[in-house]
Amino acid sequence: MTSYSPRRAAPPGNLDSTPLGLLAELEGTWSGRGFNLIAVPNKQNNTAFRLMLNATAERIQFTAIGGVVPNRGSVQDDIGIFGLTYLQQVNDATTMEGLHIEPGLWLNVPATSNPKAGPSIVRQSTIPHGDSLLAQGTAFKVAGGPQIAAVSSKPTGPGMAHVPLGYLDPYLHSNLPPGMKQSYVANMNQALTDAIQGQKIVNTTVLTVTSIPVGGIVNIPFLTANANPTRLDAIFWIETVERPDGTQFVQLQYTQTVILNFLNIDWPHISVGTMIRT
Repeated sequence: MTSYSPRRAAPPGNLDSTPLGLLAELEGTWSGRGFNLIAVPNKQNNTAFRLMLNATAERIQFTAIGGVVPNRGSVQDDIGIFGLTYLQQVNDATTMEGLHIEPGLWLNVPATSNPKAGPSIVRQSTIPHGDSLLAQGTAFKVAGGPQIAAVSSKPTGPGMAHVPLGYLDPYLHSNLPPGMKQSYVANMNQALTDAIQGQKIVNTTVLTVTSIPVGGIVNIPFLTANANPTRLDAIFWIETVERPDGTQFVQLQYTQTVILNFLNIDWPHISVGTMIRT
């Protein structure tokens, strides 16, 4: 995966005692490269589906909300939420055609007594296809680099029991965009591990969110009937990288899988990216 030169990247900041918690490390503007895989219905062209692959250029801008957001309690004391707004813009890296735009929020939620729950993070977003997302999870910091597991793009579900021979050939013999390897189609996260190969990563902040069991994706009726997004899982890694001269910079990597259900099959829509804060 091609990314921008770390020589122009911003150094790590001092984020001690911020009410944003580890989300404070997101603040700023990030730019970089990635890859996107999505299967979409193709009834209009008399085929079951079309596999779309893109090398991407993207930009995410995170801005801290100006103050506390009070949530009023009736069975426990009030809590204060702090967060950031964000705007993600993704273009095709070759044509610069717009592929995705997503405004949203990341929230740092303190522990609560009713319901009894530990600290958590929340991601909310809206997408112009007609989707709204609420995903929750946790944030933590580890020494060293990220642990990036493989992610499968293989469709699953009851509908796969009835497909003809060669149904998934587009996944095996793909028209690849520049920079994308065929092996990435099976495991998109390989693009992330390739991007950091040889780097000395000192520490990593991990932000992991999912739309289940609490949260979800709400869609307009057309999407529910034709290509229903049923689940989102995402992991963001904020990595402190040390150069050979001892100076440091931060980079952001992420992997995201959205399950689209059509033809009684669950189709993983996978996006990955590697960016630096500028």
